[in-house]
Amino acid sequence: MWNYKPTKNTPKNAAAKPLVSSFDGNTALSNYMNGMQQLYSLPNAVANQWVEMVRNVNSPASNQTKGLADKKAQDEKVKLNSPFVGGVSPQDMVKLFSKVSGQVICKPSVVLEETNKLAKELSAAVANPEALEVEKTDRRFRDDAWDRSPMHKMAMHGYLAWSRAVNNMIDHVELEDKDAQRARYLSSLVTDALSPTNNLLSNPAALEKLRETGGKSLMEGFQNFAKDMSENNGLPAQVDKSAFQVGENIAATPGDVIYRNDVLELIQYAPTTPLVHERPIMFIPPVVNKYYLLDLAPGKSAVEYLVNNGFQVFMVSWRNPTREHRHWGLDEYVTALEEGIEAIRSITLMDEINLYAACTGAIPMAALLGYLAAKKKKYVKSATMVVAVLDSNEKQSLGLFASNEAIAMAKMKSRYKGVLDGEEMGRVFTWMRPNDLVWNYWVNNYLMGKKPPAFDILFWNNDSTRVTAKLHEDLLDVFSLDLLKVPGGLTVKGEPIDLKQVDCDIYMVGGQTDHISVWKGCFNSAKFFGGDSEFVLHSSGHVQAIINPPGNPKASYMHNAKGANTSEEWLAGASKAQGSWWDHWAVWLGTRSGEEKAAPYKLGSNQHAPLVRAPGTYVLEK
Repeated sequence: MWNYKPTKNTPKNAAAKPLVSSFDGNTALSNYMNGMQQLYSLPNAVANQWVEMVRNVNSPASNQTKGLADKKAQDEKVKLNSPFVGGVSPQDMVKLFSKVSGQVICKPSVVLEETNKLAKELSAAVANPEALEVEKTDRRFRDDAWDRSPMHKMAMHGYLAWSRAVNNMIDHVELEDKDAQRARYLSSLVTDALSPTNNLLSNPAALEKLRETGGKSLMEGFQNFAKDMSENNGLPAQVDKSAFQVGENIAATPGDVIYRNDVLELIQYAPTTPLVHERPIMFIPPVVNKYYLLDLAPGKSAVEYLVNNGFQVFMVSWRNPTREHRHWGLDEYVTALEEGIEAIRSITLMDEINLYAACTGAIPMAALLGYLAAKKKKYVKSATMVVAVLDSNEKQSLGLFASNEAIAMAKMKSRYKGVLDGEEMGRVFTWMRPNDLVWNYWVNNYLMGKKPPAFDILFWNNDSTRVTAKLHEDLLDVFSLDLLKVPGGLTVKGEPIDLKQVDCDIYMVGGQTDHISVWKGCFNSAKFFGGDSEFVLHSSGHVQAIINPPGNPKASYMHNAKGANTSEEWLAGASKAQGSWWDHWAVWLGTRSGEEKAAPYKLGSNQHAPLVRAPGTYVLEK
């Protein structure tokens, strides 16, 4: 597959040297690779290729790293969302445990202080459990059943005191900031798992349910557990999938597929107003998900919202790639998008269109914009990016365990398999928020014996897709090496691109509590382009910022009409507005969508006749 040839001077079975100094010398690379080979059951030739790739991960021979900062600076910028890199490895856990243990041993006073505090709290809880106050800020203990049982209140109080003691101990030992964050995350995996809410005997609400149902809840919980073991890779199911049907009550906006190539289908949506803006907009969904997050249920669909406000809307529906498509990279995705734009220009008779991209869909969109600028093709009037970052991003929990070694391993693993599996990425995301995405459903499904909820967003989230090996590698390079940030850092279809040459207007949306695409990273990414930009900060997190239909009384966003050079300056001068950013965006987009004209009476054109009704065929591929 890859022609790995050991040098003549390399003795057979010789141990490889440690990769870089940050490897701490604790584990020889050969031992590390043996473990990875056993973990993934890789042939010897592939394992050898892994070693070669890891050794050369920062080789100056790569033309993609030309003009970048030195290796130390690159290491500091590796803050990629870990689903692209993989979960936390046992080696990372052992190394971190060794660091924390060493610091704890050197700080006996910290251990003694926290132990004394914990002992006092536990003694008080045992002496007078009735006086304890339930911490209602923790959603795990909001059920009134915790108030009615002194024993369970005592267990809850003891658990929370112990969890605080663990975190306080980590906070008081001398660890670097990144190691402290890693330690807090790993300790939270243990403390969250040991919560009394997760055990039938120590969960008063589950015991009450057991008594009320005469044991039926326990039997149904066992049934749910057995089903998840066989059908959901051993994790609690998050959603009742039987409640949704793509094309019926989800992804249901009427339209037709009017163009198809190997990589994507292009959907044109039927107008609902007598007049429409003449300049259309093309939606580019995340490359790691199916498109219908942007056309969710009626009333939650960004597509439906725009169509009802007189915009001509087209949607990219990515194909769910398989091993045979392993060679598709950014070049192939940009080519497919450009072909889609040509089809839209032909149908609407407009030279320029507007673009919209969410999350990772912004990477091929930015590459496309850079390529079009390099080729002097004026095809795009404006580009909207929602919760999207184009570089290594601000510090965030999902990137805590990323390293050059881990990135190299992730590349080689997907090369061997041909794809990065969507379910694998989903598991990593799940364990980044175990209380919300694991233990919450553990209690609901198994202890309470209930069905998982019928929630459209969770249905979409569980409808996973794959990423080709080449695109996975390209995304890793873009994020970890800041290739889009550096003029000429990325080459697309033979053209070195410079986003400063992209002069279209940019509308960027960040989520204030987004743990995936930190909002400051979104703000900075908008500055990579040469045109005017407007930034809006929504009050919620990642998915909630994308799906933000008007009508939610709790929704709000911030904007700064004057703009700013830094995120801090922007925030200091921003003002708050109630409602959905969609309404603000529709006004901004309308001024860039041309005059109004009569809505087309049919979809497609003679050259691009409708192929099949929306949602098309690619979105249904598993």
